[in-house]
Amino acid sequence: MKLFVIAFLGAGLAVLAGLWLDLRLPAQPHRRPGVEANARLIGYASIILPIPLAAEVGTGIRLGLLAHALIGFLLVPPLLLKLGSVGYRFMRYYRGDVDFQAAGPPQVVMRLLGPALVVTTVALFVTGIELWLFGFRFGSQWAAWHKVAFVLWFLAVTVHLVAYWRRASGLALADSRARLEGVMFRRSLVLASVILGACLLLAMLPFPSPFTLRPGSG
Repeated sequence: MKLFVIAFLGAGLAVLAGLWLDLRLPAQPHRRPGVEANARLIGYASIILPIPLAAEVGTGIRLGLLAHALIGFLLVPPLLLKLGSVGYRFMRYYRGDVDFQAAGPPQVVMRLLGPALVVTTVALFVTGIELWLFGFRFGSQWAAWHKVAFVLWFLAVTVHLVAYWRRASGLALADSRARLEGVMFRRSLVLASVILGACLLLAMLPFPSPFTLRPGSG
């Protein structure tokens, strides 16, 4: 009960922090086509993630559930697309690209939150994949690390999702209002990441993981 109360309070504080940041995010200036195209790709990648992420959280209450592991594999390619598109913007900005620097950096709190979110996301999926492949062969500490990574990731991603949801939704719909060159390429990248995730999920179905609990296994 105490753990549930702490988790509820933590999630509530993360939502409030996200709402506060949403109000403080500055309006986006007019951006050059390359910068805007990158922003719209990030918007597309962001808008497809919340539902499978929610399913991943919901099925992860008990370690070892097959659905939790398979949804995790489904998420890997879309998450890599999101990290790659954000990383591209980060690289262009800090390498001094005039167009990306003119668009400005993220709000300072989000700049601090971003690296933490990337690190916890990588830690969460690396420990999860290790458990899927090897179980406790290399020690039970991997399960503990997976749980710790999940708690930290959940708080960070909740703040991020709440803070950026309106902006991401607007970017995902922007091509429907004012098409920008490369729209089919951006949409194809997102669709390809989902298809690749589904293929990865199917490829893992016959894999005899030493960790995953199948229905009726107790």
